[in-house]
Amino acid sequence: MTSLASLVNHSTTQGNPIEALRIFLDREENMEKAKQINSMRFVGYVLDLGYDSAKIITSDPYKLAVGGIPRGSFLIMTPISAGNVPPHFTLLRVTGVSPTPLSNQVQQTYFELHKKSMPELDRWTQSELQWGALDCDVLGMFYADPTNMQRLAFSGDVNNVVSAHRYKVFAPDEALLKVIVNGTVKVEQQFQIGKLRTMECGLSSSGGISNIPVNISILDFRGCRTAMFGKTRLGKSNVVKLIAQGILESTKSDNSIGQLIFDINGEYANDNPQDGNKSIRSAYESRCEVYALTKRPATPSKPLRLNFYEKPESCIEIIASMLEQDNKMSNYVRSFANVKLPSIESIATMGPDEKTRPIRKIQMYWAILKKAGFQADESRLRTKGLTSRNAKNFDPHFNSSLRTAAYKAVRNSAPPGETQSLDALVSELEVIAQFRRENANDPSLQSSSGKAMFDADDAALLEFLSPASGSGPTILRGYMAYHASDAGDFIADILTLLDAGKTVILDLGNATDQIRRYFADMLSKAVFGHQERKFVGNNLAGHFVQLYFEEAHNLFPPQSKDLTGVYA
Repeated sequence: MTSLASLVNHSTTQGNPIEALRIFLDREENMEKAKQINSMRFVGYVLDLGYDSAKIITSDPYKLAVGGIPRGSFLIMTPISAGNVPPHFTLLRVTGVSPTPLSNQVQQTYFELHKKSMPELDRWTQSELQWGALDCDVLGMFYADPTNMQRLAFSGDVNNVVSAHRYKVFAPDEALLKVIVNGTVKVEQQFQIGKLRTMECGLSSSGGISNIPVNISILDFRGCRTAMFGKTRLGKSNVVKLIAQGILESTKSDNSIGQLIFDINGEYANDNPQDGNKSIRSAYESRCEVYALTKRPATPSKPLRLNFYEKPESCIEIIASMLEQDNKMSNYVRSFANVKLPSIESIATMGPDEKTRPIRKIQMYWAILKKAGFQADESRLRTKGLTSRNAKNFDPHFNSSLRTAAYKAVRNSAPPGETQSLDALVSELEVIAQFRRENANDPSLQSSSGKAMFDADDAALLEFLSPASGSGPTILRGYMAYHASDAGDFIADILTLLDAGKTVILDLGNATDQIRRYFADMLSKAVFGHQERKFVGNNLAGHFVQLYFEEAHNLFPPQSKDLTGVYA
């Protein structure tokens, strides 16, 4: 007979997804009374229970009746008598097999049976042997929200733990699985990303295939950080593509979310067999823009290039990584690759007496690029403010005694006037490099303070510019495809596209880790700064930008304790 409290609970939770539990338990009770054991979802009792884990006892007939209990599957634990408490259940996940108090005796019995060639088991022995135990994690509780009984709530803990004999354990049916998987997903902007699969093995004891949809709400990802973990080939990238697709679908009317995808394998930008010969770019062509380091014939894209002149501190590291990858590491090349250059921005903050040597290092690096054939916009470089009391723009302004001695020894001529172009800079530094190599002890190679005019990094740069033997800068010509003298404007273009709710895909296939890291750092900082300015100016207007990092461990610093970077 239904109690008054039960009727009250039933009426207050009508319309709540937790009603599926009441229907489930009523059906289980009726089948138990009718002795329809094979149709029940009951799997066993609780042997031991804590706040984080549980051990349950079960039997082979129960496992077979529910189609098996694979590791990783969900079980639900309910009190045998809930009293006046509103409907609720504890969610368990199976983690493995556990020994029972009788495990030793069971093993002994099996041992004896195997010794006797396993005769037909009597009913009593069979009944004893088919019992076992499973370890489970306690994941949390589903219940009706006390502040709004029409709303389903989930907590990552449980409100109480009582004696183990007060609980029953069931395998959830399809309705309850839908509650577990989708019950707390926000109704707004829902998108199906697949179907529930609790194990890697595709063989089910029941022979059936799970038909439980897995839905997400874009509101749970918008403006949040999400990490995807899993073994290789388990579908991490596929799930990320579905999330990106869900955002495109849910925002097609308002373009309220821009997406920036760092595509290190080219699978988001280019059609490929694993995605049914489609890609995000081709499926949503009008809302996606691709920037590519290497243009692909079948994929419309805009060029993604570095300006090797304007970012010397990072680009020389990129050049070094490409040289190493191509196994071009003779001694003088390795010395060049190990040079550390200052940034142009850092020189601007130095005192007047500190600027000359850093500026000359960058001038030597520029001369190497120029000699290799990298195009330069000289008027644009002049605006970078590389000036000191001596060195300025393309003029190292070495002292007159050094220039006179060098030109006399190398070209048997007087030194020309100030160097006003990159070509003149290359010519000047080639003379200095040869003079330094052939006249290492000349007093003009000492500064007025008695220090060496060139330190180890200077020597490595000059030797690479004009080596005694070897190709020198010409070995860099293969990397000219990554350079553009006007590169840098694409940042503003990408920010504009993101503001318009577009999905921007950076095709970084075939790039080195250094190049990927360079673009990831640069664009992440640009997006963060752009959004921050809108935030402090109260101009966000509900607009978000999502960033996607494939193989993020190649970008983020491992075990970094620096919490000030853009990724922190």
